Amino acid sequence: MDDKGNLRGGWWAKNLDDIDREVARLAAICNVKVLDAGVIARILEGDESVCGTRNAAAFAKLRDAMKMHYHIRTKAVEAMGEHATARIIEQIVEDLRQRTGDRLGGTQP
Repeated sequence: MDDKGNLRGGWWAKNLDDIDREVARLAAICNVKVLDAGVIARILEGDESVCGTRNAAAFAKLRDAMKMHYHIRTKAVEAMGEHATARIIEQIVEDLRQRTGDRLGGTQP
């Protein structure tokens, strides 16, 4: 990848990281394990029953942040391709797992 490609990849990585940090923060407030199977779909559908703590405002922000993640992810795939975007997201999730332990749910690699 040339320097321009590296810069573009860094831009997408920063934007996805910022959004995913916010998702993790809001998930912690709502006490929801976003990486457990089916939870993301339920959040996007507006199902607040996935939360361990009731906080309508935080859940609404979490849902919006998840939508934004998928919007930015789609744009990143268009700009860099599926493989490069998947690598960025994998690294972000791994970094978040290191910081939050099992708080986000899902299986540890």
